[in-house]
Amino acid sequence: MFSLFPREEDFFALFKKQAALVRKGCDQLQEMMERFDRIEERAKDLKDVEHEADLVAHELFERLNRTFITPLEREDIHALASGLDDVLDSVEAIGSRLVMFNIKNTTPEAIQLSEILVRCGVQIEKAVGSLKDFKNVMAFAIELNRLENEADLISRQAVADLFSGKHDVMDVLRWKEIYGRLESAADQAEDVANTIESIVIKNS
Repeated sequence: MFSLFPREEDFFALFKKQAALVRKGCDQLQEMMERFDRIEERAKDLKDVEHEADLVAHELFERLNRTFITPLEREDIHALASGLDDVLDSVEAIGSRLVMFNIKNTTPEAIQLSEILVRCGVQIEKAVGSLKDFKNVMAFAIELNRLENEADLISRQAVADLFSGKHDVMDVLRWKEIYGRLESAADQAEDVANTIESIVIKNS
């Protein structure tokens, strides 16, 4: 049955739940990368969080389909839910590849990049939590853009080091993909920031 009037608290509550799971997943990846123990168990825990977030995203899309009038433009609701889902999908994929590639040790660059993702998760949660009144939202989005630039610089330096001739060929292949995915996750966090900036501009 269609709802003719928007129940804003439903959409915003689901966004908050989704953003909290993104932050949790980023925290789990960072702990996994830093401690580098119980990798398979930690990867499974991360997969569970990603699955929980998928369910929240599906609920958002279903609610969007059922609601005639929405508190934000329909394409913006879809873009934000999809963007949050993409960030956590990327974070989970990194964890699963640590297992799949049978990686034995972490690297300082991987720890740095995972720490940046933790900070991205915090900014995403704050920005989404402020969507209803737009308080300080742009500041959070700007910080996400800055963090993506920082991740890009670290990733480039890490990949350059991989091809310095100091590393085993298989390690080069493994870590090139992981660094790329870490940087891509930061890119997707920036995409969320861009979506939020667009929402603020349209509704200010």
